Amino acid sequence: MEKQSLENKKVAVLVANGFEESEFTEPVKALKDAGAAVTVVSLKPGKVKAWAEKDWGGEYEVNDTADKVSSENFDALVLPGGVMNPDLLRVNDDAVRFVKGFVEEAKPIAAICHGPWTLIEAGAVRGRKMTSYPSIKTDLINAGADWHDKEVVTDNGLVTSRSPKDLPAFCAKMVEEIAEGQHLTRNRGVHQLG
Repeated sequence: MEKQSLENKKVAVLVANGFEESEFTEPVKALKDAGAAVTVVSLKPGKVKAWAEKDWGGEYEVNDTADKVSSENFDALVLPGGVMNPDLLRVNDDAVRFVKGFVEEAKPIAAICHGPWTLIEAGAVRGRKMTSYPSIKTDLINAGADWHDKEVVTDNGLVTSRSPKDLPAFCAKMVEEIAEGQHLTRNRGVHQLG
């Protein structure tokens, strides 16, 4: 299979302290390897701290903050998991506004593990085929998602996976969907925000 190119694509990776390290580092590597320009967006400037399975992991440079960015400046969004990370993002108005922009513009969004939690707040899951870490399955179903227990689920540019063990499939599908770009023709009217 021909390798997908993301040359000239700008991708935002939205994280807060406590994101799962592998769910950040592996997608970022896949994006950069495909030629994308990656911007790490967080709630505060400086560094953001990862969670590595059972303890704190590394710290990563924040390129921009949620209160200063707009989805209009990016081609796609990646939402790593970890339990603390999406819990902090989904109660932050700037982070939710930023995510909503990608939803409204029908731009590709890739969310893994607990990452889809933030999508509930952004009104992005109703009627969408998705997967996630099993502990948030009920939250997604209650918000209107069509939940499936698969390593990767794609629905009109929305890519979701369950856990770090699904990262190879997640990264491959994420790159493919970002390469395809906006999914307006297939999405029109499917997920109106109310």
